[in-house]
Amino acid sequence: MKTEVSTAASFVARLLKTTGYLSDDQLKEFTHSLEEALGEHYQHHWFPQAPCKGSGYRCLRINHKMDPLIGKAACTIGLTREQLFSLLPSELTMWVDPFEVSYRIGEDGSICILYESTPPVPTNANTTDMISCKEELRFGRSSPSKSFNMMTVSG
Repeated sequence: MKTEVSTAASFVARLLKTTGYLSDDQLKEFTHSLEEALGEHYQHHWFPQAPCKGSGYRCLRINHKMDPLIGKAACTIGLTREQLFSLLPSELTMWVDPFEVSYRIGEDGSICILYESTPPVPTNANTTDMISCKEELRFGRSSPSKSFNMMTVSG
């Protein structure tokens, strides 16, 4: 979890650095604070054997509201939420999952991978059963756990 959390915090800090508004010391403090907040927040929601489990909980999101963990880290260096909104993209989604950290800027942006590693495969596991969260979203589940009814609206 340490690598994934560090990757996510460093990425947000790099976005802030490009503005030229913050000193290197402020960026270091922000990164450290965000790493601590993420590590604490994810402590009981990190499942390397099932990386998609808890993915929504671990998602960092800025979209008309500031992600509370990013906001908390910004407060440690004296940034207000308004300042933070002006320094970061108005729409940012970051997924921090075991073995992968990815992000998307904008609602229709491409998903970009910041960090990816291969999970260790247990000796008794079938490698075709291992699928990442991103692949599951992209290709859909092959066998949904529940049946769903689809409603369409035309107008």
